[in-house]
Amino acid sequence: MFYPFSKILFIVLIYGMLATCPSIAGQTNSAIPLAPGYGKLGYELAAPGSYTLPPMGQAADGKVLDSSGNHIRLHDLYKNKFTLLSFVYSTCSDVNGCPLTTYVFYKIKAAMESDPALANNLRLISLSFDPAHDTPEVLRLYADNFRYAGKKGDWQFLTTKSEAQLSPILDSYNQDIQRQLNKQGDESGDFSHILRVFLIDPSKRIRNIYSVAFLHADLILNDVRSLLLKKETYPIVKTSGATRLTVSEDNNHINNQNNPQTPSQNVEVSRKRNSDPMALVKNPPLGLPSVPVPIDNPLTPEKIALGQKLFFDRRLSLNNTMSCAMCHIPGQGFTNNELAMAVGIEGRTVRRNSPSIYNSAYATRLFHDARETTLEQQIWGPLLAKNEMGNSSVGAVLEKIHSLADYQGKFEVIFGNRAASMETLGMAIASYERSLVSANSNFDRWYFGKQENALSKKAKRGFKLFTGKAQCASCHTITDQYALLTDSLLHNTGLGYRASMGDSSETAHVQLAPGVFVDIAPSIIDKVSEPPPADLGRYEITQNPQDRWKYKTPGLRNIALTAPFMHNGALGTLKEVVRFYNEGGIPNQGLDPLIQPLNLTNDEIDAIVAFLKSLTGDNTATLVADALATPAGDPSHLEIQAGEKTLYKSFTLKNDFELTDHNGQMFRLSQLQGKIVLVFFGYTFCPDICPMELTEIASALRALGEDANKVQALFITV
Repeated sequence: MFYPFSKILFIVLIYGMLATCPSIAGQTNSAIPLAPGYGKLGYELAAPGSYTLPPMGQAADGKVLDSSGNHIRLHDLYKNKFTLLSFVYSTCSDVNGCPLTTYVFYKIKAAMESDPALANNLRLISLSFDPAHDTPEVLRLYADNFRYAGKKGDWQFLTTKSEAQLSPILDSYNQDIQRQLNKQGDESGDFSHILRVFLIDPSKRIRNIYSVAFLHADLILNDVRSLLLKKETYPIVKTSGATRLTVSEDNNHINNQNNPQTPSQNVEVSRKRNSDPMALVKNPPLGLPSVPVPIDNPLTPEKIALGQKLFFDRRLSLNNTMSCAMCHIPGQGFTNNELAMAVGIEGRTVRRNSPSIYNSAYATRLFHDARETTLEQQIWGPLLAKNEMGNSSVGAVLEKIHSLADYQGKFEVIFGNRAASMETLGMAIASYERSLVSANSNFDRWYFGKQENALSKKAKRGFKLFTGKAQCASCHTITDQYALLTDSLLHNTGLGYRASMGDSSETAHVQLAPGVFVDIAPSIIDKVSEPPPADLGRYEITQNPQDRWKYKTPGLRNIALTAPFMHNGALGTLKEVVRFYNEGGIPNQGLDPLIQPLNLTNDEIDAIVAFLKSLTGDNTATLVADALATPAGDPSHLEIQAGEKTLYKSFTLKNDFELTDHNGQMFRLSQLQGKIVLVFFGYTFCPDICPMELTEIASALRALGEDANKVQALFITV
């Protein structure tokens, strides 16, 4: 049978070895939905030049090595051309990760063959974040896979001399890279990261950032052509050292860290903690009361460390892909700045926004609908939710924990001979969450510390409005001794009502891509999407009609770090939030009587926003650095045990085959009897998924360790 080049065939030949190495059986990528970048765009792009791409901040500099081992600076590469910068590593096996980026770059490079303007004005850069493996020699071989895209244009594969040299670059571009662990708790050589590709102009300004959903060759080329049509002049911008980029308050732009109006967290990641969590809990920072600690779950450093490990372990989800930290991202205020509502395993929709877990130790009600009362109980909600971490039962979670070598004996030592159980697992994660205490903000130093210069005049005016005319303190309470900035009660602001009962005749303003919006009739949306799941708030817990669309009052500490806001992430900026309350919420029968029009002026709204920004604790960067020092749990495909269960449809080869190896030596498949043989059909200049499959095989063999001797992988050219 003839297989077209775009088709890949895997055959697992079993010669009596399944019992000794069953974990390789059934491994496949067929169930993984491909990112939009692999297919057709699916919608018509706006004409090039008909929209703008405003600057989003300055692109950072850094020392790198090219594939010939030459030292060079990123800013030297950004000169005179537009640049697409991606962060990858050559052994990545995530189909929607680095292979997606190289596939999209391949298509863009191929487009340069027929478009001189692109070839002369655009440069592609793939920078590895695995310098230990991706040496210049390795990248030279890796780059060779993509030479068939054509000779025109420039695509450079870069690395760095060391992780120490790489770290400030990653930090500057907000690249949160976490090493994954294998089932023994050791580093597997794989990484967890959020895919971002940066479009940088010749003035070293970032003009767009593409995530997985928007990383498509057609879209990027349209943006580049739009910028080329503008015929802007690009002065050379001189900078020294690496400049960190941070998400601004409106969550739409990236700004220079040196801008004092932009909140930033200059985080240095190390393998060791930078803070003493016990000291922080025993002596909470200025502005907070004593940390409540349950009598039956006293805090210890060991318990906090175990909880932190569990919090970041992706193996706690059904398919080993989701951890608690993937919805509560440390560098994003322990929430998710990029999603209005959370997304669980396999991209399953969650109805509500991920709340920040800063200062969750003080919470007496948890979740937006206040359905839990303790952190120890709360963790089991997302662990068992089908659209979050997807586990089928408490027992399934505990069975997995018991099977993982790096947890063996840990619970018993920490909890006094008590194994991992529903209770002890909840106690461990609750202990880590309880340690995330943050205050001593500018507001605290002014209000409680009596430091007059700690707060700006504008923020002081905002505080006066917050506690007076705007009536915010009615729900976000402040006492003379401390400020939790929440009444811990539930209120109907009308947002839930509008989401459930809103006017379906209005057109929706939909963002198709950065800078590209269209107005779409609801009838069209209804044809192509599922109805949004109903959300009645507290009513779903109490079944009391008076509780419809009531949600818990959130605390406001670190609020400038935790956009988007409200229970459904409906409001993207602090200014939008204040304006929403200024207009009196959304009228409905159950609207809370505290929600009334405020008649604030624009200047008064800005002053309240300035006050809200002053609530960021001074230790957030330290807590983030401590969090990022935790390796992510390994989502290893190799932990699936076949046992007696058939995970694949098997068949027996009726014929033997004669092959020629890379040394020109002849051999037959029958000579490999006694091993598991992976046969992969592809070709060396494949621009599609061949490189991805090859890297996944390499990753799998590396993860097998000594068991790799029992496996033979064959690449057979078609």
